[in-house]
Amino acid sequence: MKRLIANRLFGWLPAGVRERTLRRLVVVWTVALAIGLILWGSGARTHPLDIALVYSYAISTAIWFLSDPVRIALRGWLGVAPPHYWKPSLRMLAYMVVSSTVGYALGTAVGDAYAGRSTWDMVHQSPLRLLGFWVSGLVISGFFVLGFYQRAKADDLHRQATEARLKLLESQLEPHMLFNTLANLRALIAIDPPRAIQMLDRLNDYLRATLRASRSDTAAGTHTLADEFARLNDYLELMAVRMGTRLAFDFTLPDDLQAFPLPPLLLQPLVENAIRHGLEPRVEGGHISVGARRDGDLLILEVADTGVGMDTTATPAPRRDGGFGLSQVRERMDSLPGGPGRVDVDSRPGAGTTIRLALPLNHAEPA
Repeated sequence: MKRLIANRLFGWLPAGVRERTLRRLVVVWTVALAIGLILWGSGARTHPLDIALVYSYAISTAIWFLSDPVRIALRGWLGVAPPHYWKPSLRMLAYMVVSSTVGYALGTAVGDAYAGRSTWDMVHQSPLRLLGFWVSGLVISGFFVLGFYQRAKADDLHRQATEARLKLLESQLEPHMLFNTLANLRALIAIDPPRAIQMLDRLNDYLRATLRASRSDTAAGTHTLADEFARLNDYLELMAVRMGTRLAFDFTLPDDLQAFPLPPLLLQPLVENAIRHGLEPRVEGGHISVGARRDGDLLILEVADTGVGMDTTATPAPRRDGGFGLSQVRERMDSLPGGPGRVDVDSRPGAGTTIRLALPLNHAEPA
């Protein structure tokens, strides 16, 4: 519900800013309403504190709204590309001075309407006093702006650290997958050279496609669910050369989810585990299903297999991936830009395994 209201009211803002803007407005004006009700209940309708409260809240809200959410909405005009909404420049400085002045004027007009008087009469009565009010408003606004800048800088550093961590985990996963595939290829060479050659050709095609996609992702800064499912399809086609009819698979990816951003290689370790520890131990092999769906504010990703399964209630807990694949997925889920995700494992001996990932969608809108 909160997300729906934020989207309706602030659809002109980036997805990551909408709920934050709504939350701040609700908190600030809830406090103001509570104080107002207390003053009203005490009969202090025209008390100086009552009037000062309206002036301060109206001015501060107007200045904040113009200098934070509106500034972000005008990021293109200000020459700032997302997700970096700050860029020290004369244009940005001029905008902040103008927005603070306009916000002060708008808030003062609201306060004048409430108090039944005009602050602008001071232009003739005491211009120096009015100038002092304006300068003090600019100084206070400057401190708020500095706080916005420091917050954005801290968020940017956190985002860079998260991206670096994800890149490190990705660099560990890629050779892990390659070594497993080469080990399978070596075993196949000894028993079925023609299929080994076919598998080698598939591996060559897969690596070319992965390298091309990786360069594209790096340049564009995005990796979508559609990209992830395409790579999984290439990988499973590669494994199908070795396993033949023992491996069957299918994908479920709704059209409205295809463009959602996702860390690369998030699902592949789970698919590798499903083959290595679920289907390969069974003589008849089995089936792997990979799906994506929405559940409220969450993106649910599932990798299910009909393999041998495991007893998740055993002590100590089973480590069907040797401690690497699933642990890496857990680490990457903890490092998501929009907040940590959740990893659920549902498995029983002889009944297959389903691993479900729940990712927050509040940071991810279709590209």
